[in-house]
Amino acid sequence: MPVIKLKLGIGILFLLPLSVFGFNDFFIEGYTDHLSYVTGEKIKFHLSSSEEICSVEILRIGLHEDLVWSSDSINVDQYEVPENASSHGCNWPVAFTIEIPALWRTGYYEVRLRISDQGEKFIQRNKRTAESTAFFIIRNEQPGKDTNILLQLATNTYNAYNNWGGSSLYGYHGRANLQGHRVSFERPVNSLFYRWEFDFVKWAEKEGIKLDYAVNLDLEFHPEIMEHYDLVLSVGHDEYWSASMRDHLESFIAKGGNVAFLSGNSVCWQVRTEENGKALTSWKQWYNMDPVFQTGNYDTLSTLWSHHLVARPENQLTGVGFLFGGYHKSHGQFMDGSGAYTVHRPDNWILEGTGLNKDDQFGGKNTIVGYECDGCEMTWIDGLPVPTHRDGTPENFVIVATAPARWHPDDAEWYDDWEKGRTGAAVIGTYTNGGTVVTVGSTDWAHGLKGDDTIVERITRNIITRLSQR
Repeated sequence: MPVIKLKLGIGILFLLPLSVFGFNDFFIEGYTDHLSYVTGEKIKFHLSSSEEICSVEILRIGLHEDLVWSSDSINVDQYEVPENASSHGCNWPVAFTIEIPALWRTGYYEVRLRISDQGEKFIQRNKRTAESTAFFIIRNEQPGKDTNILLQLATNTYNAYNNWGGSSLYGYHGRANLQGHRVSFERPVNSLFYRWEFDFVKWAEKEGIKLDYAVNLDLEFHPEIMEHYDLVLSVGHDEYWSASMRDHLESFIAKGGNVAFLSGNSVCWQVRTEENGKALTSWKQWYNMDPVFQTGNYDTLSTLWSHHLVARPENQLTGVGFLFGGYHKSHGQFMDGSGAYTVHRPDNWILEGTGLNKDDQFGGKNTIVGYECDGCEMTWIDGLPVPTHRDGTPENFVIVATAPARWHPDDAEWYDDWEKGRTGAAVIGTYTNGGTVVTVGSTDWAHGLKGDDTIVERITRNIITRLSQR
């Protein structure tokens, strides 16, 4: 609690809470009961505020911001934050409910919460304001009716990095620098949409590419929707996947469905959903603390998908993985890197119409190779990179372009099968196993779309055009 120091007399120091002087917490926060809805369903909003009235705006976010609902008079109360809020949620009551109108399109919706006042009772007569946001997405009530492309947002990753209430799945910003192993969706959110998927969404809408939306949990709890699409997209930083999510997407591919990972660090950590999707559990590098470890059945052990105990490397799905990738221009690795890919197979369909030749580089101006990258174990034959397939990379995977990447030792050397000092690569490549899968191997691919890079745009169109047709 904030305090004011008062010195009364000689050597007498009092610490008094600011509330004694009229300085109170001034805030508004909230979350929705789910992240994904269809029209006709009801959204329950759970709010807590220092003020009795708040205003709410709901906007669909894309190339333009479209205001779809607003109110200046939502009643709200203030509630305690439970000690275990980050792991088990806030359990705040419902402040208000909206039934989703039929006119609301599929997409990402931002909830903007605001309060204001005229200062305290006896002091601070300036106007104060505070605001926060929540989000949800709307799926198409008739999947595939308007488009054959499904964009599933990496909302598990959003939750994994959310330290609201004290802990995330990371120690660097956890309370007392402690890493959590369970994160709840039922608390104020930390949306990463603007960092990752937003630039792709704006570009797609500008190009007239229609998308239907879903969240990670929809692949687990509503897998039937994928039957109506030819292409499922992952964009940005799609790091945390449950076994059910992965099972359902691999089944989709086996039946002829196509997937594009316009992303990096994809499907890196296995999570388990709990309470019907209300929370995620992952013990990550502390896998021996996972209760599953004690059972001897490691299929759902919540650690690296590439861990030898799980024996299901993400390469089998995406074609690449983080164990043979790493960082580029991040975490002290290749900080002087070009941020560009080097072309190895210019005749591959992915590069059609780009005019690129062997050994050309592209994307450096906008640093499309950046932050976290995925690659595969490879060897060189006649001057060209070829997968060894020892890491689970599919037999017909083709490496189209690469850029250097490397793990930071602090991240890697806990793993007993890690080869110290290994340098990996970000890899653009593709394979077919029923359907076709393409990966661009970098979280920051959409930087090129934001920067109007004509080559990145052409490659992205090539991928979407080809894979949206079975």
